Amino acid sequence: PLPVGKNVTLFSQAGVSVGAWMFNTTMIVMIFPGNEIISNDWRNRLISNTTTNYSSLTITSMRVEDSGVYTLQDVNLFQAQLTLSVQAGNVIVPALSTIANPANLVEYNDTAILSCSVSNGSSLSYVWLNGSSVVTASGDVQLSDGGATLTLVSITHNNEGPFRCNVSNGISNEISPPVHLNISYGPRNTTMMIMPMEYIHRTGSNITLSCSAASSPPAKIQWMVDGVSLNMFGPQLQLMGVKEKASGNYQCLFHNTVTSRFATATAMIRIQGKIFFVIVSVDFSLKMHCAVTGSVDSIHWFRNGQLISPDNRTLFEDGNKTVIINLVQLSDEGDYQCQAFNYVSNVTSSPYRVQVNYGPMNPVITEPSMALTGTYKILNCSWASHPPSHISWYFGDSLVANTSNLTIGPLTLNMSGKYICMAFNNVTGKNSTAYTMLTVLAPVTKASIKIVGSQPILNHTFTLACETAGMVESITWTHGQFPLYADNTRNLSMDNTTLTFDPVMKSDNGHYQCVASNPLSMLTSEIFMLNVFYGPEMPVIMGPNLAKTGDNVTLSCSAPSNPPGIYKWLFNGSVVANTSVYITPPFTSDMSGMYTCVVYNNITGENKSLIDLALEGNYYNLTCNVTGHAEHVYWMKNDELLHEDNRIVFSMDNKTVIFNPLDHNDTGYYQCKAINSLSNLTSTPHKLLVNYGPETAVIDGPAFAEIGQAAVFNCSAESIPPSQFSWWFNGLEVANSSVFITDSLTFNMSGVYTCVAFNDVTGKNTTISRMLTVIEAIESVMIRNNTVPINSANFTLTCEVTGPYDRIDWMIDNAYHKANTSMAGAGISYHIENNTIHFTPVTISHDGTYKCIVTNLAGVHKSPPYVLLVNYGPLSVNIDGPYVAPASSTVSLTCSADSRPDCDFCWYINNQALVLKTGPVITFPATEENVGTYICMATFLLSPYI
Repeated sequence: PLPVGKNVTLFSQAGVSVGAWMFNTTMIVMIFPGNEIISNDWRNRLISNTTTNYSSLTITSMRVEDSGVYTLQDVNLFQAQLTLSVQAGNVIVPALSTIANPANLVEYNDTAILSCSVSNGSSLSYVWLNGSSVVTASGDVQLSDGGATLTLVSITHNNEGPFRCNVSNGISNEISPPVHLNISYGPRNTTMMIMPMEYIHRTGSNITLSCSAASSPPAKIQWMVDGVSLNMFGPQLQLMGVKEKASGNYQCLFHNTVTSRFATATAMIRIQGKIFFVIVSVDFSLKMHCAVTGSVDSIHWFRNGQLISPDNRTLFEDGNKTVIINLVQLSDEGDYQCQAFNYVSNVTSSPYRVQVNYGPMNPVITEPSMALTGTYKILNCSWASHPPSHISWYFGDSLVANTSNLTIGPLTLNMSGKYICMAFNNVTGKNSTAYTMLTVLAPVTKASIKIVGSQPILNHTFTLACETAGMVESITWTHGQFPLYADNTRNLSMDNTTLTFDPVMKSDNGHYQCVASNPLSMLTSEIFMLNVFYGPEMPVIMGPNLAKTGDNVTLSCSAPSNPPGIYKWLFNGSVVANTSVYITPPFTSDMSGMYTCVVYNNITGENKSLIDLALEGNYYNLTCNVTGHAEHVYWMKNDELLHEDNRIVFSMDNKTVIFNPLDHNDTGYYQCKAINSLSNLTSTPHKLLVNYGPETAVIDGPAFAEIGQAAVFNCSAESIPPSQFSWWFNGLEVANSSVFITDSLTFNMSGVYTCVAFNDVTGKNTTISRMLTVIEAIESVMIRNNTVPINSANFTLTCEVTGPYDRIDWMIDNAYHKANTSMAGAGISYHIENNTIHFTPVTISHDGTYKCIVTNLAGVHKSPPYVLLVNYGPLSVNIDGPYVAPASSTVSLTCSADSRPDCDFCWYINNQALVLKTGPVITFPATEENVGTYICMATFLLSPYI
């Protein structure tokens, strides 16, 4: 390519006599003998020179649009072509920019986008450099915009740069200034160094802990021990004059505030003081000293006659006079001797017997996993232990035996469960437990069929339940002598305990039995005779249509029904008899009229009659009987004029009012008024009582109640006449009033309680059910603690509940606190978790009154108040008394300490292990033997202070 603005000469060694120079398809120079003509568009930029030996064409100040095909054409001899490419000028130094802020990039979180831009140049190509390495596209490295944009996805600290872009075309190339990315990362690669490096540090020594981690920016460091903050920060922690209680798991917590990431480094520091005596036991050090009288050059130790050499557990000190065995094992048991040597003699000590105490371990329980009620079983518990462990057997929370063999029986169902064997070695101080699950099976002792819910009414859903007792694993059903299987109208529950007919039909009548069984026994129920209730069907009346005055008329009514229907006879809406046969009194003329037979089945809740009563929803009419000529008839209800509407219409000259349909709001006193031009007459009031209902019933009562309590249910439903109520449970009627109060509840009284409201005039009924679940009662709620509350120690309060519950909440000084919450700050730190409050640690600021609130489905129970008083101290220990005393005088020293409760005091002299005296005061004569440093140790539970 040629740059813009340059001059170029096209040359051919052949001369042209007649021809032309062409640019693409345009003639720019015409050549003929002795002369040439240049196109006007090119005249100022072309120089043409043609001889017999060569031809040339010079183009000055080349332009981009001069790119194309140039042709030299000789008319008679040849044609030659050349293609030129003209490009814009040199590449200007590219600029590099980042779309993501390079100062706020977090490793693995952020994406960096770098863009390379050039203000001049064409046909550009881009090459990216990271330092001196060429960047190529890969999974997390993306190139776009023809290579001008570099995207670094999930950036890492290796992507810090410097990044540059090299831009080139055929003319030149340039490299951008470098860009550095500031990428925050870490902390990682954490280390902790302890100086001096010792397995166990002596009390009184100084220890330096140093922590480091790879992190940008440098991570903040916080020091902790056993998970508790020391409120110390920085890369180093100085422990000066350490004591044994400073032992623990030390941790430095790194926090990079930019990446928001954490890391830790941990190390265990063990601090041990002077040993005054030795107790040999597993997991403790065994230390023995060889006391020698005389000059000693060397000492050797032997166990069971074999030389003892140092290893990772066996250490020698004080010129081999002392041997220390860490983490004592059973193999360390035996007879130990030390042998002292000098230049002229050697002496061996008497054997010292070391008996290693261990265990209990490797628990084994031999037992059956299943047994029958009434039998006896023996559970055996054995352990590896020296000395032999003490054995305790527990069932539930009760201690049941203190021997290795536990004999139980005769077995009952409530003896199923977890049997725990606990072994305790009073020398090693260790205990271990094992358990076994024993399942006690009872034979099937009951199989009976009962009705669940409503009675078997034709075309209704009906359910039978197989009620069992004992351990039942499977249930089957028979109808007649044949097995019963589910079909399109008979359904069995998942466990086969219920058989549902949907619907029940007359063809379902017959004998039913259920068979309950387990692997060891089987029982068949008594026969249940299913007799489907139905009807009444349409009644038939037998009797005359005409009668003479003075006669007794007999009317007989019958209708198919199971059970037989209950009959009522009504005359003009009033009940005149409650039997299927009605014999009238001696007939009179005012006894003429409509006699209605109503048949009611008190099981199906249906009734039938031959005429319509004043029932809501039915067609009904009133007729005004007028004697004489009436020009107009008006109707009134409750002394107000009655008007037609979409239900009430008048017919037959207003003599009849029709209700279609009848509504219970139509109840009232009706009168008709007849008028002509000479007179008017109003009928006596006729009371229309519309029978309706029952409407939807409502039950007021609990869904859950505790065993031993009584539940009260109240059922109500709107109805005219008032409904009759009955209560049903498990197919049995338990009450015939609107209010039902249960007996003292037991678990088998859980179930569906159904209220049936029945109107014996409308023949309608409505049912509503309420599921009552009898739950185990919460018998007691108490707050307990298993340890003494000591200031700055962890402490737990436990809410002990007898009986199942759903949740536990807490009240602290009458303030409500929900479960699974925490509080920290102002010197108070605790966490509430289910039935416990964990104080980590407890302090005197936690003093107060605590209650736990236990909730089950039936209600709320509160514990008695628990008053927490945290024991503390001794906060300071002081000795009052003289430093100097005259010889033979009496010296009295008094020790005091701030503490709850009061401390115990022990007196020592000159760091000796022997206790001089106990109590706050020590008195002694001022003699030379009593001169020294007196130490008072104030002891509070397990926390001694000097």
